[in-house]
Amino acid sequence: EVQLVESGGGLVQAGGSLRLTCAASGVTSDVYAIGWFRQAPGKEREGVSCIDSSDGTTYYSHPVKGRFTISSDNAKNTVYLQMNRLKPEDTAVYYCAGSDRLGSGLDQRKYDYWGQGTKVTVSS
Repeated sequence: EVQLVESGGGLVQAGGSLRLTCAASGVTSDVYAIGWFRQAPGKEREGVSCIDSSDGTTYYSHPVKGRFTISSDNAKNTVYLQMNRLKPEDTAVYYCAGSDRLGSGLDQRKYDYWGQGTKVTVSS
């Protein structure tokens, strides 16, 4: 079993930055990828970014590419999401999730372990 805990959300003005943290515990060797997903009010949850723990390959959704950066510190079992040039449309609850399947990408159906979420609000 894997437990994931997000932190770092908050209120920021448009154009600002936030760094989200996802701390993993438990049987982390079972996790091949960590992904960040978000759900805005009234919208479905969508993939944001993910990182493959074996080789560091990263993926980004189109709306965040060039503004967000995902990274990992395997020694600390922690994944970060650096969010720059934030926009009001980035407002959402952000979740990190773990997948024990290869090639998960941003397909949230392949992620079995989920954190409780951290809220990000970007004011205009």
